[in-house]
Order: sequence, then C-alpha cells, then structure tokens
Amino acid sequence: MLLVTAYWRTNLTLRQLAPLFGVSKSAADRIISHLGPLLALKPRKRFRKDTVLIVDGTLVATRDHTVAERSKNYRYSTNHQVVIDADTRRVVFVGRPLPGNRNDCNAWALSGAKAAVGRTTVIADGGYRGTGLLIPHRRERGQSELPAWKEEHNTSHRQVRARVEHAFARMKTWKILRDCRLKGNGVHHAMIGIARLHNLALSR
Repeated sequence: MLLVTAYWRTNLTLRQLAPLFGVSKSAADRIISHLGPLLALKPRKRFRKDTVLIVDGTLVATRDHTVAERSKNYRYSTNHQVVIDADTRRVVFVGRPLPGNRNDCNAWALSGAKAAVGRTTVIADGGYRGTGLLIPHRRERGQSELPAWKEEHNTSHRQVRARVEHAFARMKTWKILRDCRLKGNGVHHAMIGIARLHNLALSR
C-alpha cells in the first residue's frame, strides 16, 4: 500500500520508484495494478433528507489518448465529476472519467454522478444550466443587473460552492493528478483512491 500511495503522491516513474522499495519495475507495476483498485472510495448509497451536496468537474492531464481528449487547457485530459458533502466536505462520489472536451453539463449524467445522488439537493456552478441543479442566478436578456436579493443568493452560493474547489486543491497535491501516465482504468483508480485518502485525512 505504501508503494501505491508513494507512486500517487510523487508521480515518480516506476524505474525511479521500484529501487526505493527493493523490487523490480515489473513487480512495482503489478503491485500498483493490483492494490490501487483496493483503495477505491466506496460511493455513498443513501443520504439524509437534509443533505446538501456540491458537484463540479475537474480535469486531470492524462497521457493515455484512448481515454482523453484535448480540453480547454490545451492538454489531453479526462473530466472527472466529483461530488462532496457540503457539511463534512468529504467526497461521496467520483464519476467515471470522460474525455476532457466534454462539458460539465453533459458529463454530469454520462459519468454516473446524476444517478448516484438521486433526488438529493445538489449545488453546482453556472456550467450545469438545464440539469435541474441549484446554480447561480443569471441575468435575463435585456437585464443590465440582477436584483439585490439575487446577488445576495449568488454570494452565498459562491461561498458554499468554493468548498469543492478546496477539495480539488487538496486532492491535487497528489502529483499523479497533474500528469497521469497510467493507462486504461488507471486514472480512475487513482482518482477514487485519492478521494478515499482525502476523506481519511479529514477524519483525523
């Protein structure tokens, strides 16, 4: 387990990492492939009636072009929909990775995140328009500014939604999420494994 977490944290190549643990490069590769999925976050299946969730998408630079596409950051990336509990700030679900050129509005359903949360109240940014989620108020055509009460709602909305951005910032201290060399399901296993470790860190 230490080898796997060291790999995710440092993003060293297997040629660099294996000697630190006294194993061969191929053995290190087998260990990561076998144990990585065992660290996966178990998605929550039930939510209290008063639970409020926050969703947002984050891009992970991924070298496997079979699962990635050029995204708005001009790199081959995968889009990961991450749902956190607004109260505890823990990750409750990470969607299946999609090509980085998919917008969050479509990725919300395609990743499995929509089905996972059911009818639970979910806050999102303006990129999720038309999904039924709670998003900020927007000016209608011909409106020069929003009414004061809508501006107040938007301010409160931004303050709460910022919690998911903070979660991304902490998760991306794991360097593998800045330039993932893993192939196939590797980027997904790394993402849900790091989500679980993120939750454990919040429990301390």
